[in-house]
Amino acid sequence: MKKFILIRFFISLLMVSMVTTAFAQDDEISTDKRAQTGMKFLSVSLDARAAGMGDAVTASAQASPMGMFYNPATMASQQGNFSAALGKTQWIVDIDYDYAALSFRPGQGNYGVFGVQILSVNYGDIIETVRSSNESGYEDIGTFSPNAMVLGLGYAKALTPQFSVGGNAKFVREDLGSSAVSFEDGNYLREENATSTIAYDFGVLYRTGFRSLTFAMTARNFSDDETYQEESFELPLTFRIGVSMDLVDLTSMNSELHSFVLSVDTERPRDFDEQIKVGGEYTFRSVLALRAGYISPTDEQGVSLGAGLRTDLGNVGFQLDYSYSDFGIFDSVNRFSAQFSF
Repeated sequence: MKKFILIRFFISLLMVSMVTTAFAQDDEISTDKRAQTGMKFLSVSLDARAAGMGDAVTASAQASPMGMFYNPATMASQQGNFSAALGKTQWIVDIDYDYAALSFRPGQGNYGVFGVQILSVNYGDIIETVRSSNESGYEDIGTFSPNAMVLGLGYAKALTPQFSVGGNAKFVREDLGSSAVSFEDGNYLREENATSTIAYDFGVLYRTGFRSLTFAMTARNFSDDETYQEESFELPLTFRIGVSMDLVDLTSMNSELHSFVLSVDTERPRDFDEQIKVGGEYTFRSVLALRAGYISPTDEQGVSLGAGLRTDLGNVGFQLDYSYSDFGIFDSVNRFSAQFSF
């Protein structure tokens, strides 16, 4: 019976891969889609652990509220009643992401796991200009400060010891500030540039029963089209398939001392080429973790590296993570995150 279920699962993965390939070939025959989605902040990886592994965590995201940002189905494996996570991402061109998430497992998991997420994006102050007949051709009329935010609710449930499902519903808002559209009576007349919507994420996770081999699939950022003034745009819808395994399971090494999780994701974004994401995480005594990851193809992002420390503070589990990502001509990206469980 287990073999039959596993075979069906492999066939499903193959069919999804074939559909993805067909879409890719169709794009190559017609035209490549580039920069045709909005609210791109939804595509930025936030968690330091995930980023250190090249974002290849669809099948290996930790059973914590951070799973809502990657694969909500992973929350179903949460062991404690409460888990909280928070962190900061110092993105390129001085853009800051601050986030927090909380998950709750009532009734020892009999009712699933509920989660809440919040994300704030600060784009900093940007100089505002208008056309002018002066020598420079423009006039500086001040600054504006774009921002964005997400408020979301998540839920995950283990339907069987091997199979889990999860989903998020999130309110997404982006405010690009007001823009000067005309000049009358010594003042600039302005129009607001803000929009909001509800977006949805879905995920599944399947433990095959062969050692720690795990498969997973996600679809993130389902939503209706949004509009700024007259131009409509789509959200960055993304499909992922991932596989992970602790390779120590295939050796005679002591699994209580050593762990080496290898994860591979394939991603189909709405407005970019298909990507392969590969990440590894070595853990010693379930305390110290070292990570590395790589994504291909990308425009500027290179290798990602990371480290983490896990310990107990009394009855509270604590984890601190950091990651570094090379971004070519841009400044490197640093991420910091902390998690608590009890």
